[in-house]
Amino acid sequence: MAAASAAVTAALAADPDELRTAAADLAAFDPSLTGPLLGDVLRMLLEESHPDGLDADDLRSVLETTTKAALAWLPEADPEVLLVILAGALGVHPEEADGIARPPARAVALHAPLLIAGLLPVTRRGLEFYLEAAFREMARSQTMEAP
Repeated sequence: MAAASAAVTAALAADPDELRTAAADLAAFDPSLTGPLLGDVLRMLLEESHPDGLDADDLRSVLETTTKAALAWLPEADPEVLLVILAGALGVHPEEADGIARPPARAVALHAPLLIAGLLPVTRRGLEFYLEAAFREMARSQTMEAP
């Protein structure tokens, strides 16, 4: 997906105007597709960058590092949105937590690329690998029959 790639590229470059533009393009797509796509990419990056498993300290570190880096160039970066996206990528969704609302599609499109961009440099593969893998996973899950 070109829009997801453009958003992550803008986040890697710390370019607020390009990220805002790319996030608006990304948010125009069906959030029931883009949310899982970005979540799958993020989950794969978390798993690859923490091969021995994730613990609370690892997640706190990802959240803190991403938040500090993003706030240096993107004043509207919201740590709570980053946390909800990070938790969602791991299968914990806002409906399960009291008082935390699911962020709107535009917020997800702006914040998920920040998390992805923070993790991508520590992996051995490029963004296209993860996007393609996420698309394959989505296609596989959509073609599976329910029991």
